[in-house]
Amino acid sequence: MAYQIISNITTKNIPMAERLYREIGESIKQEIAKSSLKIGDKLPTERVYAELFGVSRTLVREAFIMLEIEELIEVRKGSGSYLKNNLSLKTSHKVSDVGPFELLQARQEIESSIAACAAPVITKQDLQKLQDILDIESAELETVEKANDADRDFHLSIAQATQNTVLLDTATRLWDMRDGNPMWKKLHARIQDTSYHDQWLDDHKKVLIQLRKRNAEGARQAMWQHLENVKQTLFKLSDTDAPDFDGYLFAQPHN
Repeated sequence: MAYQIISNITTKNIPMAERLYREIGESIKQEIAKSSLKIGDKLPTERVYAELFGVSRTLVREAFIMLEIEELIEVRKGSGSYLKNNLSLKTSHKVSDVGPFELLQARQEIESSIAACAAPVITKQDLQKLQDILDIESAELETVEKANDADRDFHLSIAQATQNTVLLDTATRLWDMRDGNPMWKKLHARIQDTSYHDQWLDDHKKVLIQLRKRNAEGARQAMWQHLENVKQTLFKLSDTDAPDFDGYLFAQPHN
């Protein structure tokens, strides 16, 4: 049953729009409605859709997350995606216009630059505040909500240390979008292994080391790599049909 709807799918109705993953999701829904798929049947894989539409698996993955939020499909890690409800019985939930990986790309570009801006002007008080936040983050690794709060505080405190209100407002907006994004929440909820938080805490420590040195390029690199690690973790956890998938890069780290 997994491939029976593929022959009817074409790319002609998918415009190259800014929110392509939403168009892909809607096209998948249209084909499901026309097919004879029943509840419990397996959908084609992300790879099949990506090759068919001529887009990255990242976009297809975001479309799958959208359909999962709408409770049309069920994603089973390591197995695939399955039809969960009849399309005619489901109404679309309003989801954020910004996909989680699109947002993460923006954060990687902007927050790495913010770290570089903060390095030359950061004060002793700022550095102590960041250390205090890391102490809290370390103590609360097993408490997901508190660890996430400390994560946000760390990043926004770096933005505050730039002494540039525009950069602080920009960083705050990015984090507000992240925290209020249902697709991000759905994806982030799949992180159950606390070893990932250990890695990210270690990343934060590396950022702080570069800030203490007032090394702008070092701070940029450390923040970039931190968000690269986050991205790769989320890619790995969100890929349901290829456990050995090596990830897609939105951008290469600076040299």
